[in-house]
Amino acid sequence: MISGDLFKSITVDIKNKIQELPNLTLMSDDELYSAIEEFMEVKLEDLASSDENYRGETGSITFRDKNSIKNSVFESIRGLDVLGTIIEDKTITEVMINGYDNIFVEQNGKVKKLPERFESTEVLTDIIIKFVRMAGRSVDESNPIVDTRLEDGSRVNVVLPPVALNGPIVTIRRFPQEAMTIQKLLDYGSLTPEAADFLEKLVRAKYNIFVCGGTGSGKTTFLNALSNFIPQHERVITIEDSAELQIKNIPNLVRLETKNANSAGKGGITIRDLIKSSLRMRPERIVVGEVRGGEALDMLQAMNTGHDGSLSTGHANSSHDMLSRLETMVLSGSPGLPLPAIRQQIASAVDIIVHLSRLRDFTRKTLEISEVDKIDEHGDIILNPLFKFEESPESTVSKVVGGLKRTGNEMIHPDKFINAGIYNYL
Repeated sequence: MISGDLFKSITVDIKNKIQELPNLTLMSDDELYSAIEEFMEVKLEDLASSDENYRGETGSITFRDKNSIKNSVFESIRGLDVLGTIIEDKTITEVMINGYDNIFVEQNGKVKKLPERFESTEVLTDIIIKFVRMAGRSVDESNPIVDTRLEDGSRVNVVLPPVALNGPIVTIRRFPQEAMTIQKLLDYGSLTPEAADFLEKLVRAKYNIFVCGGTGSGKTTFLNALSNFIPQHERVITIEDSAELQIKNIPNLVRLETKNANSAGKGGITIRDLIKSSLRMRPERIVVGEVRGGEALDMLQAMNTGHDGSLSTGHANSSHDMLSRLETMVLSGSPGLPLPAIRQQIASAVDIIVHLSRLRDFTRKTLEISEVDKIDEHGDIILNPLFKFEESPESTVSKVVGGLKRTGNEMIHPDKFINAGIYNYL
């Protein structure tokens, strides 16, 4: 495989020669690729014949190396440079750029550092400004943080200096082109058939479901899979910070997305604004991609005012932690509310909590499905675990073996099942 130094030397030299062409701006993509290939072959022949340091290495350059060189040069001229080449690889699920010469990716569930790098901080900054502008946003030193997305739906976060001390920082979360389904989660071992069947019945019976887990645990992916169980005749409204949900089977679907304030601090549309507006749109279900703050109260009130079957996600390390996080989020938006009233809202609104986690072998599993029961005499919300992940003794440090098992607990609140005519629910 070609070394990083040789790769950079060849690509920079070809790029410089291509940019000297007088008809560059008139070239089609195919013509540009042909010109790059021609310059590359000449460059490799020159190196092999005249430079003893490179002679052995140029003789071992593979077809894949040559394609990488051509794509890198093309992207540096017409596209997003190294970033464009990375994005083309559909097996990469996350991109982490920590400055122009420090690039990491998540591929097949594992994080690794790439040998590729941008030419300079200035080149990386120009590329960032380009794709942020393409998304209708702006970023600069006075507004150094921005969230946006690429055309394929990938979520992008950018942080520029002076906030970022080691250069421009770009984090891109990729999403599969095909919507996630419960069957795929079964194939991945994230769920068991029994749990999947129970979740389908929960969605059909319009239980309010909250999916929680840590960063990268697959909450949005799981929410996409659950959405496939929503009956097609219903009117569904999705609300997100950055549109990531891929609900395909609902004709009467309304998708809403927040809007950042402009440079003057005006014109911003928040999750809270969208939830309040959605209640006037005759929703049968509301799906909030993620609650992070004061909008939690609006979500709970929507669930409590006839919008059964609502779905949402939140960051938490366990089902119990999600209840505490909801309390904190409600208080952040409405600090005057008494804690008992908040807990009563949560216990009345949320029916089911599904907890996900990314385990030590990098697999994503459903660890718990619990029913929200009631508030006990101490004022705490009681959970009724229905399914729990049990790890097998066959597990090792590098491989987790186990599955989601029934706890034996019965449903305490089966009323929505009964109202939906579902009697064999567990």
